[in-house]
Amino acid sequence: MSYTIQSGDTFWAIAQKLGITVDALQAANPGVNPTTLQVGQTINLPGGGNNNNGGNGSGPSPSQGGDGKIVGAEGGSNGGGDFVPYAGPASAYPNPSQWASYSALWAQNSRLMKFNSSDAEVELIHRAIETVSASSGVDVRAILVIIVQESGGNVRVGSTNNGVHNPGLMQSHNGVSFNPADPEGSILQMVRDGTEGTRDGDGLKQLLARYGNYYEAFRGYNSGSVNKSDLNDPVGATGNYVQKAANRLMGHSWPGM
Repeated sequence: MSYTIQSGDTFWAIAQKLGITVDALQAANPGVNPTTLQVGQTINLPGGGNNNNGGNGSGPSPSQGGDGKIVGAEGGSNGGGDFVPYAGPASAYPNPSQWASYSALWAQNSRLMKFNSSDAEVELIHRAIETVSASSGVDVRAILVIIVQESGGNVRVGSTNNGVHNPGLMQSHNGVSFNPADPEGSILQMVRDGTEGTRDGDGLKQLLARYGNYYEAFRGYNSGSVNKSDLNDPVGATGNYVQKAANRLMGHSWPGM
C-alpha cells in the first residue's frame, strides 16, 4: 500500500489521518527523510509495499529509534563560517544534509561546556547524547546544540520557572536536575528528559514527529507553539532561538556564542 504526499503533510499528520503510528510509518520508509517531503512523492504504508522507497533521503531521518543507531553521527561538513541571520519558515533554513559533522560540532561545543563542567562531566554528556540518539532516533547533532542553547552544557545550571519547572541540561518539562551523588545517571536522565520528553511535557522526539522538521520542533521546544511562517517569532519566548540553533548546526561561530 502506498500514499501520495499532499500539501502540508508531515509523518505525524499522515499517521493521525490514517490511524497509524509515526514509528510504524517511519519503519516502512527507511529511505525517506520526513523533513523534506515533497508534494506528489509516494511513500509506503505499514503492512504493504516495498520498504526501499526511492524518496528524497538527504539529511538524517528522524525517529528511527530503538535500532541502536546513533542518528547523524556520520557525514556532514567541516563547519565554519560566520553567523547567518536565518529567518522565515523552515524551508529558508539549512537542510540537515548541510549541517556540520557531529565530530566537528562536538569539538567546537565541548570546549564551551568545559567553562562550567569538568572534563569527566563533559564526557558523560557526550556518552549520554549518543545513547539517547540511539534510543530516540533524534539526530545526535540536534540534541547537542539544544543542550548548548539551553544550558551551555553546564550540568549545574539552575532551573527556570515561567509557569513550568524547567530543570537540567535541556531545561526539560519538569524533569530531573544534576545529582552529584549520581553524575552519570542524572546526566543521562537530563538528556533523556529533553529529548524523549517527560510525563508532563514533550521532548524533541515528540515535537519532531508533530511538526515534521527540526526547526519547527526547536521553536516548539522553546515556545510551546510555532508561527510556521516566521520561526523568529518568539511566541512569548526567545526570538532568535531557532536562528542560533541553525547557526550552531552549521558550525558557525560568533562573539558571545
